[in-house]
Amino acid sequence: MHCLPVKSLCSLARVLLAAGAFALAAPAAAEPAGLPDLRTAHSPELQRGLERVVRDLHLESAVSTGRLSLALVDVSRDSPPRLAMLNGHAMVYAASLPKIAILLGALAEAERGAFALDAQRVAAIHNMIRVSSNEDATRVLNWVGGQRLLDILQSDRFRLYDARDGGGLWVGKAYGGDGAFRRDPLRNLSHGATAYQVARLYYLLANDALLTPRFNALMKDALANPGIRHKFVKGLDGRPGATIYRKSGTWRDFHADSALVEHGDHRYVIVGLAEHPDGGEWLARVAAPLHDLIVPPVRAARLAP
Repeated sequence: MHCLPVKSLCSLARVLLAAGAFALAAPAAAEPAGLPDLRTAHSPELQRGLERVVRDLHLESAVSTGRLSLALVDVSRDSPPRLAMLNGHAMVYAASLPKIAILLGALAEAERGAFALDAQRVAAIHNMIRVSSNEDATRVLNWVGGQRLLDILQSDRFRLYDARDGGGLWVGKAYGGDGAFRRDPLRNLSHGATAYQVARLYYLLANDALLTPRFNALMKDALANPGIRHKFVKGLDGRPGATIYRKSGTWRDFHADSALVEHGDHRYVIVGLAEHPDGGEWLARVAAPLHDLIVPPVRAARLAP
């Protein structure tokens, strides 16, 4: 892929803005429960912070060549949301991260009474998310049905995939040996995502507006206690006190991670999608400095002489 000349992160941001990295083509319907439309929440201050982190970690080229997408949303309580992104609307292969869409589909179906969530079903859901079991992901997808899941993602209620608006979360293949039942119309992907729509899913979840309260709580429970401690979880090891609700993905050179992080009165969403052998380490490296953009670092008190 041709590398765009980048003299600074400011020029990089202008390139990405011109390419539609921050804006979508058509206005969206209002979010549920009167929430602010996340697309109107772009924060210049947070954007500058995100760009500074990318510059300091020498990841400008990864962004300019489309090998790294990032989204950061401040969803701290009693404050309006703040959004910053780089390549936020790029539709890319996301490995196991779209299992979060299967989780949503299963809970949406249980919410409407299509099936009950007994102990065995809850265990399968937890295995699909916490340790990324492909067998359980296929099992849960079969409860919902492949086409039914795509209908849910594209429904007016969730709007998590829209080909007219840059795509979003897509699951067109079980996590097993079978071929794809339907690839996404934009990039022909079996398992795809944009950083923005993944961040938006967490934004709705954080505000208890994705599902009904009981099923929002079940979703957060499934995303809690990550069983694979790499990428964002590894990067946040040095930030004690953070509670992480998370789904990641890895396949060959494709690395993805997504999380809702709660730390005291602060809450934020972080999403990263990378295509590079070192992509997992990229995501681990960005986690702590992005955390510090939302949660002010605690300064050690000076000892009196």
